[in-house]
Amino acid sequence: MNVLILPSLLAADMGNLEAAARRAESAGADALHLDIMDGVFVPNISMGPAVVAMARRCIKIPLSVHLMLIHPDRYVRAFAEAGANSILIHIEADCDVPATLRQIRNLGIKPGITLNPGTPAARIFPVLDLVDEVLVMTVAPGYGGQPFMPQILPKIREVREALRQSLLPERNILVDGGVDQVTAPQCAAQGANALVAGTALYKATDMAAAVLRMRRDALAVLA
Repeated sequence: MNVLILPSLLAADMGNLEAAARRAESAGADALHLDIMDGVFVPNISMGPAVVAMARRCIKIPLSVHLMLIHPDRYVRAFAEAGANSILIHIEADCDVPATLRQIRNLGIKPGITLNPGTPAARIFPVLDLVDEVLVMTVAPGYGGQPFMPQILPKIREVREALRQSLLPERNILVDGGVDQVTAPQCAAQGANALVAGTALYKATDMAAAVLRMRRDALAVLA
């Protein structure tokens, strides 16, 4: 299994998002991660479908769209039409989660499920067969630059074991929140194979070197 590196556009200069998207692609990123926040599900407001459409116009790598929305079911079509390749919703969202995941797949987009730090891993087990990927948050969602929560590491292992037991070992496990050159290998050692990193990559002087190092160090310990 390979290790995927996804720079998070939330950490970029908001006045130069097109350049930031191109920078991620040029650095060898596997996909660009876009955090969509509504100010209700999380205490922040970020981007909308227009930013996803902009990224789709200017880069060719996949777009991973993370809907931190209280009602994601109302917006999945808009983000699919904007050019998302995968759409992640939260298990904690106020919607029919299985139906929304099916809606995403019916739109030709890869569905994913996300769980917050305080949510037990078992909460997502009933929908594992409906998703292509799982996102484990290692900070409280809403703001970039927060410190990594090491107490969440066992949850990554729990999700990986559940996927294996469900005969779904090829599903990606993403980790988002405080991921950097130190914490990335810690996540990979628990079974994560897709790393979302904002500050660690966009603040790097040489993003390409940072992507290469993060992937190399995570591959060395990937469980």
